[in-house]
Amino acid sequence: MALKVEIKPGERIIIGDSVITNDGSRARLLIEGDAPILREKDILRPAEADTPCKKIYLLIQMMYLADDPRVHHDLYFQMIQDVQAAAPSMAPRIDTINNLLLTGAYYKAMKVANKLVAYEKELMDNAKRS
Repeated sequence: MALKVEIKPGERIIIGDSVITNDGSRARLLIEGDAPILREKDILRPAEADTPCKKIYLLIQMMYLADDPRVHHDLYFQMIQDVQAAAPSMAPRIDTINNLLLTGAYYKAMKVANKLVAYEKELMDNAKRS
């Protein structure tokens, strides 16, 4: 069954290792195959990865798009250890992400990592108020 994706004018989408930009009106794509697909709203650019958890999200994104995700594992696990040491309350989210990565569910891991980024922001906001 094909995946149906609607993209807005000017919106970008990554399919495999190609970036596709819609230059016209709203478009509907029917995509068949196993290539990784990322909509612009899910893409984090390296320059935007300005916190530890955003860097973790970026690494998971890179794993999702990579032919061989293992090339990013060492850095990912080092960053996870550092984050968990600094904020032990992140452990349940990190465990969920790790389990998803172990099963190859990289896109789902990105979704949980996005929640990790939101939790990180909440912790940082609370620390600023104290």
